[in-house]
Amino acid sequence: MSPAETVLFSAWKGAVTADNVEDGFARIRAITGSAMSNAEIADAVADCLRRRLIREPVRLPEGALQCHWTLELTPAGVDAVREILTCES
Repeated sequence: MSPAETVLFSAWKGAVTADNVEDGFARIRAITGSAMSNAEIADAVADCLRRRLIREPVRLPEGALQCHWTLELTPAGVDAVREILTCES
């Protein structure tokens, strides 16, 4: 599985929400069992963001006092994960 696919799959498996990016990356590793470094995950997240497969992960939720890091698929990201899962079957 490519780094970008790992990021997409982790968002598909469950909500990846954290107080900061490092905790978010740790959550991705926990969900997928990946040993990717923070730099590799950052590159994969940037790639997915460029391809519009995920929403901007750093945002200020309504009523929150600080930004949170949330990995969320776009409709194109959902389609990409479904394609990955179909190819693996």
